[in-house]
Amino acid sequence: MLTKYKIVFLGDQGVGKTSLITRFMYDTFDSHYAATIGIDFLSKTMYLDDKTIRLQLWDTAGQERFRSLIPSYIRDSNVAIVVYDITNRDSFNDVQKWLDYIREERGKDVLIILVGNKSDLKDKVVTSDEAEELSKKLGCNLFIETSSKNGYNVKKLFKKVAKMLPELKNEPTEQETNGNNVQTIDISTDKPEENASSCQC
Repeated sequence: MLTKYKIVFLGDQGVGKTSLITRFMYDTFDSHYAATIGIDFLSKTMYLDDKTIRLQLWDTAGQERFRSLIPSYIRDSNVAIVVYDITNRDSFNDVQKWLDYIREERGKDVLIILVGNKSDLKDKVVTSDEAEELSKKLGCNLFIETSSKNGYNVKKLFKKVAKMLPELKNEPTEQETNGNNVQTIDISTDKPEENASSCQC
């Protein structure tokens, strides 16, 4: 049996949503990603303890002209990952706006993850303490800082999300063994990453 969970990535343009997904899916990084147009979709099968789950990753565009599309993709999501750039104060200030989208469509029936991306950069303007405080204030389920460029905490992010997912609430589907956009990872045997900076809220 394979259970599917929908994860929607939200955040301003350029915060690194696509690069986070690409690092997780293919363990690669490209410093010249084109802006996402509308919505992109990828999926990855994960083996977690005695369960097999399919994570459906929905990468949304951050540009204003695509905002009207976003509510329909949030509506049936299990997890909403809100990403900001730790070197961009405006992207952090907009976190509340993205949370409003989520709450309006899903209420409290969704896991909300706050991710501060680009931790490899030195010109940090949003501190971890500040983001952790906002995460608690907004009722997020998890706050973590990541770097798509060097892979810092990216696997840890998805491992934590997978372990937080509700028990088999979705209708099981037949397991697909082939597919261009399907990747498989066994996270039950991975060793924990060291020096991880995360806070469960």
